[in-house]
Amino acid sequence: MTAVIIGIWVALAALTWAVHARKGRPGVEAGAGFAWRTAKSLSVRLPFALLTAAFLAEALPVERLASVVGPETGLLGIVVSAGLGGLLPGGPMTSFPIALVIFQGGAGAPQIVAFITGWSIFAMHRVIAYEAPIMGWSFVALRMLSCSLLPILAGLLAWAVIALLPGFNPAPLPIPI
Repeated sequence: MTAVIIGIWVALAALTWAVHARKGRPGVEAGAGFAWRTAKSLSVRLPFALLTAAFLAEALPVERLASVVGPETGLLGIVVSAGLGGLLPGGPMTSFPIALVIFQGGAGAPQIVAFITGWSIFAMHRVIAYEAPIMGWSFVALRMLSCSLLPILAGLLAWAVIALLPGFNPAPLPIPI
């Protein structure tokens, strides 16, 4: 963990140097300003997202859902998870806490990979609100067909990684209550 944090700081220093070399102090100030505004926005949203996840953990019948998308469900659980992810409305501040709750409730890591990938690719609320009105339904159909296997393939790849790397078993982070 410490090596990752040090790596992030080294990469940040290198990027800061590159921006300064290219755009000078105004470029660095613009980047820092954007980072500060984003941090302020997340500092307001993140506590609510964590509270949502904690309450969802108590409210949802996670045990029943885990029986459908648990690690023992295999390919069928991956397919179901990909479909559920695509139907999940909302942005990352609601989707990731929901994924975390399902993961903590006993879902398999490959199934959660398929769930999040399905949400990323097929989020129906974005398709209906943005993609179809802007790009048209024929484009939506083309994109959906051409991307339809991606969440399933992502789940299968996660399954293979776990199977091929003994001892590698991703576990969900605890929800602080």
